[in-house]
Amino acid sequence: MGGREKQAHLSETAAQVLGELLDRSHEVAPTDIPRVVDELSREMGLGHVGIFVIDETQTCLIPLIMPPRGGHGGISVDETLAGLCYRTTSLRMSGHDDGALELWLPLLNGVERIGVLHVRTTTLDGQTLHFCRLLASLVTLLVLTKGAHSDDYKRVQRSEPFSLPSEMVWAFLPPRTLGTDRVVSTAVLEPADELGGDAFDHSLIGEGLHTTVIDAMGHDLAAGLTSSVTMAGCRNARRNGAGLEELVSGIDRSIHEVFPDRFCTGVFGNLNLESGVWSWINCGHPTPLLIRNERLVPDTLDRPPELPLGLGYLDEGRRVVQKAQLRPGDRVLLYSDGIVEALSKTGERFGLENFIDFLVRATAAGVTTYEVLRILMQSIIRHHGGHLQDDATILLFEWRDPDAPPSPDQNHEYRRGAPDHSHQAAPTGIVSR
Repeated sequence: MGGREKQAHLSETAAQVLGELLDRSHEVAPTDIPRVVDELSREMGLGHVGIFVIDETQTCLIPLIMPPRGGHGGISVDETLAGLCYRTTSLRMSGHDDGALELWLPLLNGVERIGVLHVRTTTLDGQTLHFCRLLASLVTLLVLTKGAHSDDYKRVQRSEPFSLPSEMVWAFLPPRTLGTDRVVSTAVLEPADELGGDAFDHSLIGEGLHTTVIDAMGHDLAAGLTSSVTMAGCRNARRNGAGLEELVSGIDRSIHEVFPDRFCTGVFGNLNLESGVWSWINCGHPTPLLIRNERLVPDTLDRPPELPLGLGYLDEGRRVVQKAQLRPGDRVLLYSDGIVEALSKTGERFGLENFIDFLVRATAAGVTTYEVLRILMQSIIRHHGGHLQDDATILLFEWRDPDAPPSPDQNHEYRRGAPDHSHQAAPTGIVSR
């Protein structure tokens, strides 16, 4: 068989394999997806294909097929080649003494990181690599759609049981990261399994980006309920076409009516993706921060405080919409007080200065926006001795010039294991969870 005939044969086989995978996925159970993917991939000459999803804390990659004898056979995000693939959203490859090649490909839904695809093969050419990339895209869609119909994937991603308040909050949370050529927005929230009242939301609506960070009073079931009502009220108002002032006033009234002894702080904002004008209302929450040219611009978004949600009746419900003109490349940072108030074992606060310094240094080093927040949250947790006593939430969005060169968040290159800016690559290893 000549070169062109072989290439045509491989292309036809690849199309058949992907088509059959798509057809069979409609009727198989979510737990059977990894097996079906592995079986069909062998028709392309691949030795093994495995699917790994990120856990809720973004510290381990977990196989969708559970290991024997129970427990999570997790792969460390910070210490392995698979983790390097996840952190940099780029293909990573290594060779073995038996001549086999091991590939790790990112599972991406736009700019949202779902996990990684593990491929083991004895041969690799351009056609096979192209198939692997298409397979990774299809597997991502299967994981997202099948995961919506079953609790199996969620159970895999959790290393600890979730509290009821956490379950309520996570039910409303959107994907951690979303974006277009005009904007990227990303968020992190901890402790995943023991949330009280913190939550975040972001959504692309027409030519705008809506962002929300909230912190409900307390750390109990009532706090989770207050947070859930706030998130639901926010989405209901947005989907009914309400503006910011109407949105906030409606939530304010609902919290006062349902939870008269509770309140909730928050920042609600809309970014016009065409003009770069950001409009927001700050309801008793920490002041948003503006980062421009890798530096904090002090006091730019500092405005007179408004009453927290649920207490607006004390000021006759009046809310003032603030506005600021952003420049392409500007980043706006929203956070809860649990970030800067995290205490070390010796009682030392993490502090706003450390918080900003970390962000500025990491972004200046070329680390992607979503990876910056992941490693920042891990740093805060370590500062707190491994476990946060209060909720900690960060949301960061960046307004972009679509004609500018792509940022690291948009440029998913495929590499052979070179280290990224935020961590050093380490040999692949398995950690117990």
